[in-house]
Amino acid sequence: MDNTHFVVTADGSRTLFQPEVGEHYHSKHGAHQESRHVFLGQGLQHYLAGNPSDTEVSILEVGFGTGLNFLLTADYVTAEKINLYYCGVEAFPLSKEVISQTGYEAYIEPELWESFLNSYEKALVGDHEVSAHATLAIAHQKILDFAPQRRFHVVYFDAFAAIHQPDMWTDEVLNHVANLLVTGGVFVTYAITGNLKRSMKALGFSIEKAPGAPGKREMLRATKL
Repeated sequence: MDNTHFVVTADGSRTLFQPEVGEHYHSKHGAHQESRHVFLGQGLQHYLAGNPSDTEVSILEVGFGTGLNFLLTADYVTAEKINLYYCGVEAFPLSKEVISQTGYEAYIEPELWESFLNSYEKALVGDHEVSAHATLAIAHQKILDFAPQRRFHVVYFDAFAAIHQPDMWTDEVLNHVANLLVTGGVFVTYAITGNLKRSMKALGFSIEKAPGAPGKREMLRATKL
C-alpha cells in the first residue's frame, strides 16, 4: 500500500488514491461530506431515529480504509453518550503512519483523535476501547472469511466501486453481509444500481433511494425485514 498518495477533495478534506485498485478511498466531491452524509447520517442516525430507546449499537464497516467513517461515528456517539461497538473488516489495512497523515483530526474532538491513533494497531488484533463510549475492532481479513459471534444493527458498506472491485459486490458477499445484520438492521452504501437493488430485495430487504452525497444523486439504504 506504500504507493498510495493523498488527494485533496472538493470540500477540503483529504482522501487516498489507490493505484492498484484505480480508485480513491472516498468521493473526490468531498471525503468528509460523503462520510458524514452516507454513513453517519443515512446509516447510524437513521437507525437511531427508528430505535430511539437504543443506548447501545453495533456497526459493521466493510472496508475500514482510512478510518474516517469510524471517527465521525465515534465522535457522534461519544457526544450523545451512546455505547458503540464498531468492527471494520479490512483485508489490506493502512499503516498507522498513513492514517496519521489524513488530517481527520480537524473533524473530531482532539482527545478522540489521539486515542484513535494510540488504539489503531491494538484494534487490528482485538477489541479496544477508543473512548468511554466507543470500542473498535479491525478484522484484518477478507469479508467472506469474517465470522463474528455477534450480529450488527448497521452495516456501512464502503468497498471500492464495483467497476474496480467487482468481487466485493457479488451475491455471495452481499448474502454473507446480510446474515450479519439483525432483523430491522440498516445497510447503507454510497452506490445504487439495478443489480444491487435486486440483490438486496432478494435477500429480504426493503429498499430506499436516499439522497446521495455531493456528486451523486442517489444512494442505497436497505432495511432487513
